[in-house]
Amino acid sequence: MTSVITGDVIRSRNIKDQNIWLEQLKYALNTLSSDNDSYEIYRGDSFQYECRDIHNSFEHAVYIKSCIKTLKGLDVRMSIGIGTKDYEGRNVSESNGEAFVYSGETFETLKKEKINLKIKTRDVTLNEELNLYFRLALIAMDNWTVNSAEIVKLSLENPNMIQKELATIIGISQDAVSKRQKRAYLDEILELKKLYSEKIDQL
Repeated sequence: MTSVITGDVIRSRNIKDQNIWLEQLKYALNTLSSDNDSYEIYRGDSFQYECRDIHNSFEHAVYIKSCIKTLKGLDVRMSIGIGTKDYEGRNVSESNGEAFVYSGETFETLKKEKINLKIKTRDVTLNEELNLYFRLALIAMDNWTVNSAEIVKLSLENPNMIQKELATIIGISQDAVSKRQKRAYLDEILELKKLYSEKIDQL
């Protein structure tokens, strides 16, 4: 069992220097995996990433979103597919199986449905439940400011740091860190991350 995230950067063509968002996307994927064969960027602003620990796939999607949204005006739409991996290719785009098919099929529906995060597994009931949670979480995540995205990104990169330490990195007060985390609904998103991991155990 594995998970695959398929995504693309929204409004990427509005940025004159394409390297700005491309470097940020590469940074996010390199942070999540030291194995370059686990992800691929293609068709300009599209990407696919295999998250081999299925329990981490929601957190990894949130992290990618936080990285991209640190760039003003940009966002990312992503689909998560969880299932079998039946063929191991030289890289993620050459591999195949349920997870890859589910992710690809679901990604094709996102633009039409105007949804920026969706999941598909073999469990239809679980899909409905998790996708409802995602739609609720997106009310917050789709509206992150650059500052909100930055604090989520930093908090996920340094899960054991206290607010005072995060404040030192950014160069703001501890109180400002607390306010930014609240505005980003970070606590609720981390609770959803835990619930997601528990629900995925049902597969």
